[in-house]
Amino acid sequence: MSDGLEVAKLAAADIVAWLSSKPETISVINVENNPAFQSRDIDLIWTTHKGEVLVEVKGDRWNRTNNFFFETHSNLEKGTPGCFIYTEADWLFYYFVNTRLLYKLPMPKTRDWFGITMNRFRERSTTTPVGNSHYTTVGRLVPITTVMLEVPGVVRQQL
Repeated sequence: MSDGLEVAKLAAADIVAWLSSKPETISVINVENNPAFQSRDIDLIWTTHKGEVLVEVKGDRWNRTNNFFFETHSNLEKGTPGCFIYTEADWLFYYFVNTRLLYKLPMPKTRDWFGITMNRFRERSTTTPVGNSHYTTVGRLVPITTVMLEVPGVVRQQL
């Protein structure tokens, strides 16, 4: 679990630094530890000259698979939906930390597309030990090229 947390921290730090350097940025506030935003699965509030943008950051180190992992259950044993299913963010920033490659996915447009098409993608799960127990995370491996072709508004950005 600590490896996943390190990836998440690195991803958030890189995205905050990148957004802060953009000329349209007024402020970037990291709200990952704020319970009011955790329940809505929002990591950043990015304020620009055009207004407020809510961002969920997904850090990933498995960039060689050419897939996104869209989480459908964050904790299968507790019946907790995955962040991809319930985020209230305007954008999901899917960031490969090893290559510093960012995909900006418009939400809820991407989730709506995924809901219609998810059965065509392979389901995968992973278990994470917690004390004497574990929890299971479930999601779908979705080819990046498919998302780029089928979801309008997806942007690829090299940081």
